[in-house]
Amino acid sequence: MYFMKIKPLRQSIHSEANRALRELLTEQRYKLGLTQRDLAKKLNITHSLIGKIETGDRRLDVIEFLEYAHALEIDTMEIINIIQKTHPPPLY
Repeated sequence: MYFMKIKPLRQSIHSEANRALRELLTEQRYKLGLTQRDLAKKLNITHSLIGKIETGDRRLDVIEFLEYAHALEIDTMEIINIIQKTHPPPLY
């Protein structure tokens, strides 16, 4: 039986692509004039969670990302395209 060797997904929350995503989200928060507390209130979460997301101590899953982007008035596909262009996934 043939077994395909599977490479693990990049898990680091400190990857360059993840850092770039965090920077885009944080910049947009600043552009909207929102504090971490303001954004947390919009998302109905604690402001400390916003801080952890912005510093890379906590990741967003896909659903959280969609909600976060919506709260920041961001087109999610635009952000995904920016990240893919500037930090393409590795070829396997």
